[in-house]
Amino acid sequence: MTENARTAERGQRERGGLLGAYARRLQNETFAGMVLLAAAALALIWANSPWRGTYEALSGYLVGPEALHLDLPISSWASDGLLAIFFFVVGLELKTEFVTGSLRDLRRALVPILAAIFGMMGPALVNTLVQVLSGSGTYGGWAIPVATDIAFAVAVLGIFGRGFPPAVRTFLLTLAVTDDLLGITVIAIFYTEQIHVLFLLASFAMVALFGFLVQRRRTSWWLLVPVAVVAWGLMHSSGVHATIAGVLMGMTVPALTRRGEAQALTHRFGDRLSPWSSGLVLPVFAFFAAGVSVVDSGGLGGMLADPVAIGVYLGLPLGKLLGIWGGVAILLRLTRLRLGDGMSLADLFPVAIVAGIGFTVSLLIASLSFDAGTTESAHARVGVIVGSLIAAVLGAAALRVRARLRARTLPGR
Repeated sequence: MTENARTAERGQRERGGLLGAYARRLQNETFAGMVLLAAAALALIWANSPWRGTYEALSGYLVGPEALHLDLPISSWASDGLLAIFFFVVGLELKTEFVTGSLRDLRRALVPILAAIFGMMGPALVNTLVQVLSGSGTYGGWAIPVATDIAFAVAVLGIFGRGFPPAVRTFLLTLAVTDDLLGITVIAIFYTEQIHVLFLLASFAMVALFGFLVQRRRTSWWLLVPVAVVAWGLMHSSGVHATIAGVLMGMTVPALTRRGEAQALTHRFGDRLSPWSSGLVLPVFAFFAAGVSVVDSGGLGGMLADPVAIGVYLGLPLGKLLGIWGGVAILLRLTRLRLGDGMSLADLFPVAIVAGIGFTVSLLIASLSFDAGTTESAHARVGVIVGSLIAAVLGAAALRVRARLRARTLPGR
């Protein structure tokens, strides 16, 4: 072997090692959240720097075949294209939860499921109330604060919620998974202006073909990827948000093992795609979604005083708290439903605030709620970032306070 060949081989091993180490680090929810925050922070800095024109040019650069009506800005490819991979992983998680996880037993999952519903109603009502009281007349952003970001919420609970019973984490996971399902439904129903039925039916047919192949364990990438891309493209052409195709395909993957299989396909696909989703897809999406030019939009003070932004950054922490904690409190008083073992309403209070971290899906809904380039769009996205930060900080503080109170009341203390 020549010296150049040995050098190339050594470089390849090092790159594989770095990528492998990065993928392993992404399994830590805190690290994955920091990568996502770093991408959003970089976008905000660039979009407000003297070179912000280059950021806008990059976001708006058209890529794709014009003949297929897929000549889209790079920012649209990030939200409509790449994000389909994230939603495919969400579909895998939903399928697992419905078949073998926390959503399998409806009686045990009923309280967090209902909490998720209340947790979407609360923010929507807070947002709408802000618009009514301010007289803004801008009601298009009602759905922006309804989402809960699983990765961030679970990471905050893991860091600051030590000492809580396992039922608390199970409750939050079940709530967040249900929230994802409901959020996807909101996107599909309320953010579809016109449906082209033939394209939609053709997309469903490709999703069914994808499901048939994975059920038969035909899992070669060269077979599944083309089917998935065609299903995505047809869904995009139908007028329904293209990421819905990702969710549907994820939910067709088998969650039970067959004889001779070491793990279910949902876990196998999830293990392969999750690092790409959390380490590439979500940071790229956050980079293009969070890049709001505060300088050109009236300054931070003007943004935060806008009812559109207020409705979002109050709707996330306050609306989730009122909806989840208040809704569950009423349920427990009026029905026979109960929380998980060792969990109390006092434990739920900080969890409800943490659920106000909307970030990823809230940014997506913000980009769908208002036309790109408008003041409302920019202010709504700033509201998502500010509201998620408020929920994270207040939720973390509330978790620590509650954890200390729990520790003092433990036997032997």
